[in-house]
Amino acid sequence: MKFNNYKYKDSGIDWLGNIPERWKVLKVKYCSDVIMGQSPSSDEYSDDSDLLPFLQGNADFTTRYPIPRVYCNSANKRVPKGSILLSVRAPVGALNEADQEYGVGRGLCALIPKSDLHKEYTWFQLHITRVELDSLATGSTYDAVSVDEVADMLILVPSKSEQQAIASFLDRETARIDALIQKKERMIELLKEKRIALITQAVTKGLDPNVPMKDSGIGWLGEVPEHWEVKKLKYLGKSLIGLTYSPEEIVFEDGTLVLRASNIQNSTLSLGRDDDVSVVTRIPNKLMVVEDDILICSRNGSKALIGKAAIIGSEVNATFGAFMTVFRSRFNRFIIWVLHSSMFSSLCSGYVTSTINQLTQDDLNNISIPLPPDNELKEITKHLEKESYFIDKLIIKADRSISLLREYRSSLIHHAVTGKIDLRGYDAQAQ
Repeated sequence: MKFNNYKYKDSGIDWLGNIPERWKVLKVKYCSDVIMGQSPSSDEYSDDSDLLPFLQGNADFTTRYPIPRVYCNSANKRVPKGSILLSVRAPVGALNEADQEYGVGRGLCALIPKSDLHKEYTWFQLHITRVELDSLATGSTYDAVSVDEVADMLILVPSKSEQQAIASFLDRETARIDALIQKKERMIELLKEKRIALITQAVTKGLDPNVPMKDSGIGWLGEVPEHWEVKKLKYLGKSLIGLTYSPEEIVFEDGTLVLRASNIQNSTLSLGRDDDVSVVTRIPNKLMVVEDDILICSRNGSKALIGKAAIIGSEVNATFGAFMTVFRSRFNRFIIWVLHSSMFSSLCSGYVTSTINQLTQDDLNNISIPLPPDNELKEITKHLEKESYFIDKLIIKADRSISLLREYRSSLIHHAVTGKIDLRGYDAQAQ
């Protein structure tokens, strides 16, 4: 379909540039009601789902509709179904839509579009104009904006028919993009499952499907090739616990890098991160990592991180923190694959309790693993390196594709709600 071209005018806003000449630029408070959240006392919260669902902040957000974790009938600020929920605390500007009545806390505000604003158009428009809030975010410990700053945020208002056309177009096109993203995300999940299954099979059964098997004597391990040994890690190498450092010793550059759980990303070592920390103190030589050391997350607030491991490459000048363990042995090129198997992740779940998430040094040392002869060990290691390389390439390619789709989605929304695409006369039914 061929659409007419807009005539444009200067919006007077640097980041926005030219807009269609008939469009208005209004402050949010002139076209929407703004409700600022307010939090009751925490002892009034309940897990009784028969009460009013209560949202404290963006931690309850999903891609579109929130999932409440607490309930509270004494909430002073209530917002109706259809309200657009906006986070006023970090990350400032996160958006969700109320799919029912909610009580809202001080981490959120709600926008209720007035009659001259189409709700779905407003939803997409706010994805663009919320960037104003980034420069306004203040706070000594976290970014935040006030209700007045939200109310003064600018919003573009075309005619009601254009709003409808823009909303219909974006509903259709973003749904297509989101469906593609979901397919690629599912593909990544399946590739990761395949990778783990491949690793687990190789490190517990070997590469020869016809080899005679024997009972390992360990219930969770089951049968292993009869010519393999089963050894505790303490008989194969040495585990080392990192040090605790005082705040005075910590710097963000010009010191010795301290490896932490955040440095383990997707089973590999991630360096040069924005959140890396270093220390200005003398580190004992034995606590400086060397090539082929295995870095293991042994204690963390997140249960999912316990047991996550990565192997150290060459020329890494670093030590490791108190919540990390390093395992050092000549078998590490094989052991790292054991630690990436489903067998090990399942085992680590047993070291997570309601009070503490910790894989102690004794726990690690006493873990038994299957150990093939040296020549077979090298063969399995080489096989897994090759197969994982190809799977990882596919995962990286899919991740990149998802990033590009998300960039395209954002660009499409931006162009539609700022009038860079003329959608007058758009008919979703005709597409």
